[in-house]
Amino acid sequence: MATWDLSKTRHHVLLCNGGSCMRSGGEEVTLAIREAIAEAGLDDYVHTSRTRCNGRCEDACVVIVYPEGIWYRNVTPADAKLLVEQHFRRGEPVESLVTHRFCGDGFVRTSDCKPGMLKSEKVKK
Repeated sequence: MATWDLSKTRHHVLLCNGGSCMRSGGEEVTLAIREAIAEAGLDDYVHTSRTRCNGRCEDACVVIVYPEGIWYRNVTPADAKLLVEQHFRRGEPVESLVTHRFCGDGFVRTSDCKPGMLKSEKVKK
């Protein structure tokens, strides 16, 4: 088991490996993003973590980037190099894939993103 030195880390990338994302190619997305990070020489600057469901199943495959708080949807393996070069290297989110971004006191949804429901609105069985 490894203990990484995160002192140079600029981005923490959460790769959804929940059920819907896995059925939509989550494993392939995870591997493609990790490979693109390594090829770009950014392993010391971009840390990745597999997660379980992030609650945006209709957006599968979901990728979340911190500290910016950028949520991406419908990510495919073909998007990996673009994400790495544009967002992780240059710090410019890939707007065509963004669903939410953190803006100080909460997340703001993009205009074409389905709202979803609040947890407090969840139907109790």
